[in-house]
Amino acid sequence: MGKRDTSFDSRYAMQVAARAAAAIFGGYALAAMTTAALARWLPLSRVEAVMTAMLSSFAIYATVAIVAFAVSRWWRIWLYLAIVGVPLGLALAFIGRRVAS
Repeated sequence: MGKRDTSFDSRYAMQVAARAAAAIFGGYALAAMTTAALARWLPLSRVEAVMTAMLSSFAIYATVAIVAFAVSRWWRIWLYLAIVGVPLGLALAFIGRRVAS
């Protein structure tokens, strides 16, 4: 029988930690920003806009978690989060609230 390599690979562990952090924290941040944006900007009544935004946040969070472990390079998930999150965050900060209905 061949000897099995059981050494700890710190580089692999850091890649998994980066993916897990992106899935947990990045997914939460993106879901929260998207929820806030949809609740403000959907052309529905306030209650319907908030309910639609909250329900969509579950799908967004799950999608980020799946993509975090599906991409081939660990840094790509952080790039995707930045590409989507930075413009969304800026739009939330500068465009502001919707007109009350």
